[in-house]
Amino acid sequence: MDNNKTNSSSKTAGSSCSCTQKSDTQPCNDVTDKKPISKIRMITSAHTSEIYTITSTLTFANRLDHFLARWGVNRMGHIVKPGLYRLGNPTPDSLVFVSANYTLSFDAVRSALTGTDCYILVLDTKGINVWCAAGKGTFGTDELVQRIGSTGLANIVRYRTLILPQLSAPGISAYEVQRRSGFLVEYGPVRASDLSEYLKTRKATPEMRRVQFQLKDRIVLTPVEFVHVVLPTIAVAIILYFLAGPLAALAAITTTLAGTIFFPVLLPFIPTHDFSTKGLILGEIIAIPFAVSFATNSTLPFLENALISLVLLLIMPALIAYLALNFTGCTTFTSRTGVKKEIFRYVPLMALMLGSGIILSILLGIIKFMKVV
Repeated sequence: MDNNKTNSSSKTAGSSCSCTQKSDTQPCNDVTDKKPISKIRMITSAHTSEIYTITSTLTFANRLDHFLARWGVNRMGHIVKPGLYRLGNPTPDSLVFVSANYTLSFDAVRSALTGTDCYILVLDTKGINVWCAAGKGTFGTDELVQRIGSTGLANIVRYRTLILPQLSAPGISAYEVQRRSGFLVEYGPVRASDLSEYLKTRKATPEMRRVQFQLKDRIVLTPVEFVHVVLPTIAVAIILYFLAGPLAALAAITTTLAGTIFFPVLLPFIPTHDFSTKGLILGEIIAIPFAVSFATNSTLPFLENALISLVLLLIMPALIAYLALNFTGCTTFTSRTGVKKEIFRYVPLMALMLGSGIILSILLGIIKFMKVV
């Protein structure tokens, strides 16, 4: 029920996330239109509860927030205040949904519940989406139980069932939640867009339980990865342009594009299971045309051509494979344990390839310097 639909093929969700957890040092943003939201204070049996009122309408400010989040702008600031929210005109018998306090996750849920009078209980997941927060433990049993207590939810609703996103399952012990709070846990569909259909029968179809990682889902993840490396890429491309010519600069730019855009687009079509080996395969394919171009360059001595070609065949695949590893935190195709094994297995190989390429580049520079002298 998270709006990050993630799986590199089509498979049942439930594995842990490996992505990096965000800091919680930034103040919470408001939730709807960046203006103060209305609150209701309810005093029940010696417990004061603060309930925030929201709508299911996404404003321009919300959509701008989503755009900026996708592009990695102010990555720590796309959060909503944890607590209890009322949508429409809920009664003590209304349903209670649970969400992360990441704006894309929260907004996906509330916009999917148009016309539904309900409550949304927002957990403090440190601004991380549901699946990643479940893997990290911030969307977990303790936080859920604590949030039930701090909001006084038991005094607000008579209905003792919480509808959680399916992708939160790795972090939640339904038995412990019921034992400690008295609330039952019910897992809704993977995608928030299926909520309206799910609520008709309160049963999820196999399709609702299956995570899709189609082309559009993979493409939407590319900007945030691209912006992290665009400035270093420009700097390296400029340096290589003056040191080795326009083809070397183009190789640097192509490496970044391959690791951040080509890789997620071609992910299902590249053989092997590990993202690292997928990245190495793609890297070699991308590097070969550049290596051949330099190897057949008649204006340079054979030794220099050979060294440049070898440098490209070592450095480009290593960098593309490293960038490919970033996508292990974007799909349920991977698990935390699997990613750790992959890192320990292939990162040393990437480092060796990169280091060897750098050493050969230095050797090439020495050869050129000696020729000048």
